[in-house]
Amino acid sequence: MKNQIFNLIKDQSALTFQEIAANILAAAILGFLIFISYMISHKGTIYSRKFNVSLVILTVLTSMVMTVIGNNVALSLGMVGALSIVRFRTAIKDSRDTVYIFWTIIVGICCGVGDYIVAGMGSGVVFLLLLLFGAIKNNNRMLVIVRGGRTAETAIQAVMYKFFGAGAVLRVKNSTSESIEFIYEITAKMLTQAERKNNIGICDEMYKIAGIEYVNTVMQNDEISN
Repeated sequence: MKNQIFNLIKDQSALTFQEIAANILAAAILGFLIFISYMISHKGTIYSRKFNVSLVILTVLTSMVMTVIGNNVALSLGMVGALSIVRFRTAIKDSRDTVYIFWTIIVGICCGVGDYIVAGMGSGVVFLLLLLFGAIKNNNRMLVIVRGGRTAETAIQAVMYKFFGAGAVLRVKNSTSESIEFIYEITAKMLTQAERKNNIGICDEMYKIAGIEYVNTVMQNDEISN
């Protein structure tokens, strides 16, 4: 029994230089495909060139690890133990980044075990899906912050209802004995349509009310807040 276990642990398929080079080269090529996909689908301020390059390197590194492990059970357990001490603290700015990280790891595993067909076909399908859905952006949320005297409370609410109807969601209402502050949540599309319909900006309309101290519009989305 001991000999069988020892032979199972010791057994490892030896790869030739050409096979190792093919694994790494395939991983690099598919990693470059991931690089292009990330660059296309992450346009704007969210795009990180360093993170994109890291995806390519991660694909190759994963392929190298799988090539080294092969069928060696002992080596695979040791590799898991060694990698488990690594702790990542990089914040994920976009949920799609997680998809790309998993994509690179899976491609690296496939290339490391020599399954190029699965890696190529799977990457092609994922690439097309990301091209199709990657350009979809969230409808950016906006906060309209209005502060003025207590006597302006009714007038502020009336202007917000005039512009946005029931679409404006009241998030915060702060008040003191002399002043009051409202924070409404709307969408950028609602603001554009309302200002076009009324032929005046929300800020200009608010400043017609006596006692208004300030009116701020703040853009919010899942990628970056301004």
